[in-house]
This record gives sequence, C-alpha cells and structure tokens, in this order.
Amino acid sequence: MTTGERKHDDAARAAWLAYIGGCKQDEIAQIMGISRQSAQRLVSQALAAGLVKVRIDHPIARCMELARDLRARYGLTLCEVVPSLDTPASSGLAVSQATGDLIERYLAQPEPLVIGLGTGRTLRAAVEHLPHLDCAQHRIVSLTGTISPDGSTAYYNVLFTIADKVTATTFPLPLPVITASAEEREALLGQKTLQTARGLSARTDVRFVGVGTMAPDAPLVIDGFLTPEDQQRLTAKGAVGEIIGYVFDRDGRLLEDEVNQRVSSALLSPAPGRPTIAAANGPAKIPAIRAALTGRLVTGLVTDEDTALALTA
Repeated sequence: MTTGERKHDDAARAAWLAYIGGCKQDEIAQIMGISRQSAQRLVSQALAAGLVKVRIDHPIARCMELARDLRARYGLTLCEVVPSLDTPASSGLAVSQATGDLIERYLAQPEPLVIGLGTGRTLRAAVEHLPHLDCAQHRIVSLTGTISPDGSTAYYNVLFTIADKVTATTFPLPLPVITASAEEREALLGQKTLQTARGLSARTDVRFVGVGTMAPDAPLVIDGFLTPEDQQRLTAKGAVGEIIGYVFDRDGRLLEDEVNQRVSSALLSPAPGRPTIAAANGPAKIPAIRAALTGRLVTGLVTDEDTALALTA
C-alpha cells in the first residue's frame, strides 16, 4: 500500500468510527493510536474527499410538489428540487450535491454507458462531490471544448475533474468552446484524432449540462469566448441563455447568428432522444432555464425551491 493509499484508508476509517461507530474525536484518537488533532484532520479529509454521504430518508413535500409541477408543465422526464438555503450560492452547492448523487447513480449501473458532460460551476462542484468509483465499464466524453481562447485548460471544464474521481475512460475535446471563425471550426473538427470523441458525443446515453446566462458578466464573456460586442448583439437579437456554448432565445430556439456557427460542442437539438439533464439555479438564471425548458433543449432539471417556484409561477 502506498503512502497516499494509507492516508486515504486512515481517513475512511476515522470517518467510519465517527459516523457509523458514533465515536467522539478522543475515542477515535485512542482507537487509532493518534492525537485528537490528527483524528479531527482525518475526518475532515474524508469529508473533503467525498467519502462521507449524508442522506435524509424522508421526502420533503414542498420540493416534491414543485418537482411534479415542473415535470407536468415542461414535459420533463426527471426533475429534482432541493430546499433553498440563505443565498443562491449556498443553494447552488445543494443543487450540485444532488446532481453529483444523480451522476453517481448512473456511474453505479453495471451496463456500459456513454456519459456526456457539459461545463460550468455547478457541474464541476457536482463532480467534486463524487466519491472515488471503479466504473471501467463506462465511457465519459466532454460535450464541449476543453481549452480557453488562450490555449490554457478551461477552468470550469468538468472532464479533467471527473478523471481524478473515476476509473472510466474519458474522452476530451481539445478545442475552444467557440472558435475564431466557422472555417476554423470545420478545420479543427476535421482532425482524425477527434473522431472517436465526436462519435461518442453524438450517441451519449445521458448528458449532464449547465445553463449559462447572456448577461454582460456571462461565463462565455468572462472567459473570452465572446466579446462584449458579441454579447450586446446577441442580447439585441433576444438571446437569454446558452448551453454548451449554443445561444438561444426566450423560446429556446437557437439564434441565427454567426456565433452559433463557431461552436465546436456536440450538437444541441430540441427534444433530444436521450436524457439531457440540466443543473442550474438562481434568480439570474431563471430566464435562461425557463427558455431551455420551453424549447425542450433538456429533458431533466435539478434546481432549488426558489428557482422552481419562479419557473412554475
């Protein structure tokens, strides 16, 4: 056993003693022959590594009602609503944990799956919530490019994060999310080394995506994929949001704009013939989420109470 594996094993043992055995930190320290401070640190490490799962085995009626209303209104096949916390950011962490649990359920399935992952803060936090899993039967493919306009790794790309968590084979798309021109997009997508990843992204068994806004501080603008002039032009045309780089209007229709011709991501279409689950919440994202649901760009949603209430109003 390597040093890293031994530390991971010690953290798991300390967590088991704390949460299953009901031991206090002094008792854990005595059992494991370590100091109280070391025991506390090991339990914290187990929490940070996602080794400890807390589940509440009681349905929250209001959340279940909201989820049922959203499924009926937008024709969703899946909807999970978590309780809202004191701020949208805190609620976002709860949404990410629920999304992580959902991803884990797919990863735990014995039959081989092709799982597609988008990008974004919520999805990245969801993947960080995952425990370490041995699921070599699955293949995981990025639905978007994995590099920034300057050639560096895209910060909120999810594929490299999940590669540290699971043993499944992963397939990145070493491209910018939005290329400099439609001609560059065609040239890049024509590379032979990308054909396997592109083929997998076209036949995923399930997709997990984020939903972005089209505000001046939208992720695509902050990350440099869109200029402020692009954002202003798209907004003037009615843009309210984006999914894996594709920009859409309030009815969930992809905009007629050259930006959408430069997107290198997997294709995004209404009523996809596969589960496509969005994870998103917060007041700023409500128009974009509503548009994605209205246009049937997604078949499932994980969100919080406050967002769900706004979407059903």
